[in-house]
Amino acid sequence: MSIATNICLYLVPTPIGNLKDITLRALETLQAVDVILAEDTRTSGKLLKHYEIKRPLESYHIHNEHKSISKLIERMEQGTVFALITDAGTPGISDPGFLLVREAIAANIEICSLPGATAIIPGLVNSGLPNDRFVFEGFLPHKKGRKTRIEALEDERRTMVFYESPYRLLKTLNQLMEVFGPDRTACVSRELTKLHEENVRGSLLELLNYYTENTLKGEIVLTVAGKN
Repeated sequence: MSIATNICLYLVPTPIGNLKDITLRALETLQAVDVILAEDTRTSGKLLKHYEIKRPLESYHIHNEHKSISKLIERMEQGTVFALITDAGTPGISDPGFLLVREAIAANIEICSLPGATAIIPGLVNSGLPNDRFVFEGFLPHKKGRKTRIEALEDERRTMVFYESPYRLLKTLNQLMEVFGPDRTACVSRELTKLHEENVRGSLLELLNYYTENTLKGEIVLTVAGKN
C-alpha cells in the first residue's frame, strides 16, 4: 500500500470482539504508517501480533492525551504518519481521539477516517426498534448529572442508544424506568461479535428482572425505544 505523501492522521477502527472484523484497508494502513497510537499497547499488541503487523506502537489514552497532543502535532508537521486506534471500535466514539482530531484539523492536517467496527450499529439494528432515526448518548455520567441527563430524554421520540458497564446496568434500568415507565421497550446487547453474544429484548422491567437473576458480563449496548 502507498500512504499519501500529504500530512494525514489515520483513524483506524479495530474489532470490538471478533478479530476477523477488521477491513483489508485497515490492515494495509496499519502496516504502512510510521507509528501506531494505541489506547492500551498491550491490548493492541495482541491484535497487531495476530496480523503480523510490526510497526512502532506508542501509548495514547485519556490520561495522557492533553499533554501529548502538541508534541504529536509537531511530529506530524515534520512528516511522521500516525494511525490512531483504540482498544475496540472506532477512535473518538466514547474513546480517546476527539481532541487529537480537533487539534490536527486546526493545524491543517488531513484526517483520514476509515470505516469499520463500532458497537453502536449492531446493537441498534438487532434490537428490533426503529432505526431510521436514533440518538447516541454514549455512557451516562457515573454520578453527577446522571439523573438530569436521563430526565432530559423523557420526551425523546427517537430510539436511544447507550453504552453501559455490567456493573451499572441494573442501576441504569431502574433509573430509566423511573422516567420512561416500566413498559418502555428496550434491548440489552452484550459481548457483541463474540462467542457468547447475547441480545435480550423486552420491557425495561423485564430486562431488570432478567439481569437481576442472570450473570452479567461484558460491555453493553442498551437500546431504548423513544416516546410514542
